[in-house]
Amino acid sequence: MTRLVVHGARKVDAEGLVDDFWLVADGAHITATGTGTGWRQAADGADDGADGASDYRANADPVGSHVIDAHGQWLTPGFIDLHCHGGGGHAYDDGTDELRAALATHRAHGTTRSLVSHVAAPLASLRASLSLVAELTATDPLVLGSHLEGPFLALERRGAHDARFLLEPGPEAVEELIAAARGTLRTATIAPELPNALEAIGVLTEAGAVVGVGHTAADYAQASRAFAVGARLLTHAFNAMPGIHHRAPGPVIAAIENRDVTLELILDGLHVHPSVAALLFREVPGRVALVTDAMAAAGATDGDYRLGGLNVTVHDGLAVLSGTDTIAGSTLTQDAALGNAVTLAGVDPVAAVTALTRTPARVLGEEHRLGLLRAGYVADAVLLDHEWHAHTVVADGSVL
Repeated sequence: MTRLVVHGARKVDAEGLVDDFWLVADGAHITATGTGTGWRQAADGADDGADGASDYRANADPVGSHVIDAHGQWLTPGFIDLHCHGGGGHAYDDGTDELRAALATHRAHGTTRSLVSHVAAPLASLRASLSLVAELTATDPLVLGSHLEGPFLALERRGAHDARFLLEPGPEAVEELIAAARGTLRTATIAPELPNALEAIGVLTEAGAVVGVGHTAADYAQASRAFAVGARLLTHAFNAMPGIHHRAPGPVIAAIENRDVTLELILDGLHVHPSVAALLFREVPGRVALVTDAMAAAGATDGDYRLGGLNVTVHDGLAVLSGTDTIAGSTLTQDAALGNAVTLAGVDPVAAVTALTRTPARVLGEEHRLGLLRAGYVADAVLLDHEWHAHTVVADGSVL
């Protein structure tokens, strides 16, 4: 087992910003952190690696260690994406090989832990997709499970979901999909105004899924009821839902008012204006989760693609249903979302990084092991240059 050492970094995570930071990882977990030169002793096991230790073995790297000198660049925890459909020219719903290729694209951009999102499709197809992800989680710990985005969505707010496959959340369909996931359904989106929706929220929550309100025509009262009965997420805030009106506050205000609710945000500069994104960060500190909602064109080129059963055209990085102006996911990667948060929306780096790490970890109940650069936590980390481009990604203590 090779010991990993990263030193000379400018660390930023939910606990703050620290210069001249180092960490040591043995296997999948961080074993020590500090500042200054103590990393050599910690890596050699000479002491506990306390700050201010003398420069031990100053001219040689610790034996048996993989040492990375960050040269003052940003070091963050690994990013967690709650909402993604593909990347690198590959779609998550096109089979195992395509799924792995798409995951590799996002991992290269810092996403060390992912949910696999499923668009509306025939129930048999959704069952197969959920089962495939369940199998993948058994062999790939970086895949945290599934996000069921379709099929329980409002027709008029369906976005890029195929209208043919939208369903009311009846008990039989809900139980069927839960069973297919075999305990790996982590989040599910639902339009709470649909018949049986409030009951379905309870069933999904009891099965261990975090329910998000989204692709909905719900008003403020309907969204508030959904949060009251257990929904804890707002799927891509502002998109595919009524906006904020001074006499009709809508789902976004209902989510803001409930302190137990986390709000997803697609920060590509296209889905939500940067000034609105900045407003959301100020209004609900620690409750924004930056997601990509990426489709196959993320990390790839403009052109024609498929999303579920629908054709998508990508031009200048904007994905729309072919022949329409309906946005069809994004071409975003999470390092780009981080850069946009800081440079376009003016979000403090600590808050921006938190929205990619600690906050999504908390949504999934994983905050005890993911989302911080702290001893005892999983050794997931991203080195980024000064323009927030990921260039070295570590997951489970290994460089990807």
